[in-house]
Amino acid sequence: MYTQLGAEFVGTFILIFMATAGPIVNQKYNNAETLIGNAACAGLAVMVIILSTGHISGAHLNPSLTIAFAALRHFPWVQVPAYIAAQVSASICASFALKGVFHPFMSGGVTVPSVSVGQAFALEFFITFNLLFVVTAVATDTRAVGELAGIAVGATVMLNILVAGCLKQNMDKKVEMHENKIQLSIKANSIKLV
Repeated sequence: MYTQLGAEFVGTFILIFMATAGPIVNQKYNNAETLIGNAACAGLAVMVIILSTGHISGAHLNPSLTIAFAALRHFPWVQVPAYIAAQVSASICASFALKGVFHPFMSGGVTVPSVSVGQAFALEFFITFNLLFVVTAVATDTRAVGELAGIAVGATVMLNILVAGCLKQNMDKKVEMHENKIQLSIKANSIKLV
């Protein structure tokens, strides 16, 4: 069990670090990676982790997948709390590592919807359904080629980001727009004062 939890921790850490580092690097170097690069960072990270740790822990990497596998009776409910604890603690550790490595370029890893809350919820619902559908299909059906699960799931993550990523706006763009408004306001006030 400790080996499984260790693999789940390491896999989740790598996923959170790499998938978030891509947009941060993109922000730091003025869109050098673009949306395709950001999607590739996350999709390739998922693929590599599943291929390297899937045989040890199942590479759930996400509490929703752990719960889905348990609900479909492909994972014991008794192990769910330990897996979720490993995933959450790995996410927190990866966040601190990102802050240590990339500070102050952290807003690139934060996204906010550029659409309404209802549209954002619907989009998130559909891409989550897409991911869970593919994962459960390739990981639980005995007719699926298990060795290709990493490629299928990684490609699904990449596809989801390519679809949903355009409807999200990086936080740094909002900050930049806010700073521009402040500068314009200051300039307007200084012109009035002169």
